[in-house]
Amino acid sequence: MVGKYVTETILADAEGIARAAQILRDGGLVAVPTETVYGLAARADSDEAVARIYEAKGRPSFNPLIVHVRDAEQARELADLPHTADVLAELQWPAPLTMVVPRKENARIAHAVTAGLETVALRSPAHRVMQELLAKCEFPLAAPSANRSGYISPTTAKHVAATLDGRIELILDDGRSCRKGLESTIVAIRSDGSWEELRPGPIDLDAWHEHYWDEPYRRHVSSEKIEAPGQLASHYAPGKPVRLNAMEVASDDFMIGFGAVTGDCTLSASGSLTEAASRLYACLHKGARSEKPCIAVAPIPEQGIGIAINDRLRRAATPPD
Repeated sequence: MVGKYVTETILADAEGIARAAQILRDGGLVAVPTETVYGLAARADSDEAVARIYEAKGRPSFNPLIVHVRDAEQARELADLPHTADVLAELQWPAPLTMVVPRKENARIAHAVTAGLETVALRSPAHRVMQELLAKCEFPLAAPSANRSGYISPTTAKHVAATLDGRIELILDDGRSCRKGLESTIVAIRSDGSWEELRPGPIDLDAWHEHYWDEPYRRHVSSEKIEAPGQLASHYAPGKPVRLNAMEVASDDFMIGFGAVTGDCTLSASGSLTEAASRLYACLHKGARSEKPCIAVAPIPEQGIGIAINDRLRRAATPPD
């Protein structure tokens, strides 16, 4: 124990999920696996519980949280879903897709969840453990990534314990790494039906938008206004300098390879961007633990989910203010 709480790691079976649900009812914090990364869950309707998320993570109060819901029906209790958002929720959830939509004035969520905004970020996760936990809770769950703010996102229970041991009550471990390995795609869907991508992720919004609608669509929006998680310039930091698009390795580099470029850790020897996404944070964690003082990363194609990978790498390489 290194903090004020004794953090236990238990199996994410029926008994473990039931125990996690009770801790959440009592206002505690539980790290839960999702298909993207581990989330740090608290009941979203409790000011005290949500405040504990910010305290445990050391998260700035202006950075809003994603609220996890069971389905579109529960989402409608919290938000006025524009038609396009309603259709996406019905047809595509559960999925690694977060929608930023107008918050209902009487929504039963803590003020800090939205950081004072009139919108709320909602997601229905496609993971057995999180869905079973949501089914046992009478409330939605606020759940940012289960790591200290600014550090590398966790894709295993051990990654969670590395920065949150002693800060939370429980870690649910399903014995494997998170399948997608990158945080959800975030899209803001405005009242007029237009889309703005706030954070790239596993979902190809180009394909979805082309398939469903012809409304105006803006990709990869960058703004000084923080509307959703993952928009800070410096984020996902391994605690040492990160050099991108590296073709050669210096003696003090921990090399993260891709394709024909080999390294101390390889995202995908075959050049698969899907595999690279699933291994990105595991390789960054290895680089952070390495005795070498710098991390170098091979070039990643700026296409498909490679756009999201490069987004995370650029933020990891940006020095904090």
